[in-house]
Amino acid sequence: MDHLPESTRLLYTELLSQCLRGSAPTGRGLSFVSKRIKGGRHWYLQVTVGSRKTQHYLGPDTDTTRELIQREKALWQAAVPDAASREQLVAMLARGGAHATGAVDARVFEVLERAGVFLAGGVLVGSHAFALMGNMLGVRWASEASRTQDNEFAARRHLVIGVPDRRIDLERVMLESELGFVAVPALDPRSPTTRFRIRGRQVSVDLLTPLVGRPTKKPVHLASLGAHAEPVRFLDYLLADPQPAVVVARAGILVNVPSPARYALHKLVLAERRVAAFQTKTRKDLSQPAQLIEVLLGDRPADLRAAWSAAQKQPQAFVRQLRAGLLRLPAELVKALRHARVA
Repeated sequence: MDHLPESTRLLYTELLSQCLRGSAPTGRGLSFVSKRIKGGRHWYLQVTVGSRKTQHYLGPDTDTTRELIQREKALWQAAVPDAASREQLVAMLARGGAHATGAVDARVFEVLERAGVFLAGGVLVGSHAFALMGNMLGVRWASEASRTQDNEFAARRHLVIGVPDRRIDLERVMLESELGFVAVPALDPRSPTTRFRIRGRQVSVDLLTPLVGRPTKKPVHLASLGAHAEPVRFLDYLLADPQPAVVVARAGILVNVPSPARYALHKLVLAERRVAAFQTKTRKDLSQPAQLIEVLLGDRPADLRAAWSAAQKQPQAFVRQLRAGLLRLPAELVKALRHARVA
């Protein structure tokens, strides 16, 4: 694990700040198509992701529909200067050693952002979130430096989004975010599946939501997104303190990730649950939490203490597995955590 240069850390802060001040929708992969149906003209939004093209009905050819389309196109045009500035920051960050997301995954993130997934409370979890946390914390993970190109291709094809089950006025929130009037349907609400694949690309998006109450594998319908998600135990702890992060790609793509401290402790619980399930004592699952804890102990120990305190309010099974997972970390790291009054 290496610390990024101070100049790179400042560039990331500037890009995140620009993304938080307002969106810069480029209209990439979006187009408007008209069709004649039963003698009348109707408008559709065409969304292109990889080789997949989908069309979504906007309305009949009326002054109101045309005005909305023109407003959206004007929004794309007005965003050109901001987008150009952000693209320059992205290029500088990549040259400065920051983790840069590949073109295919970046396109999916773009569509998810335009669909309002992150405005609806969606939080990126898993390896993609861990990679973005490196930029947030100003480090380049050891696994990043040693990963081969082939391994990166295999590891980067799976996006996991945790979404709380809550109702929001997504259309109003998107309008206020200046993402445009079009809530791009990135997910298929007609299907109860919790995994969505991009045809022609080895990319999938999994939706998860907290499991509350009795165990069940029945998908949960998320009214805010019009989609289904797989219920997962203890996910509520991970989603409770989401933080904004920017994907270093395109013109910067604003997403949500978990608190790095909560992510680290949650990973320890997951590792312990896998040990119990598969009767294995591998340390493979401990690399991410160990690296995160090492960085946080040096720069943000209060975050770890807050995450540990919140963990004690979780069910006893979670607390028990967290303490067991903690003991699987290297002894010097456990000692440092106790010295910092974390555990």
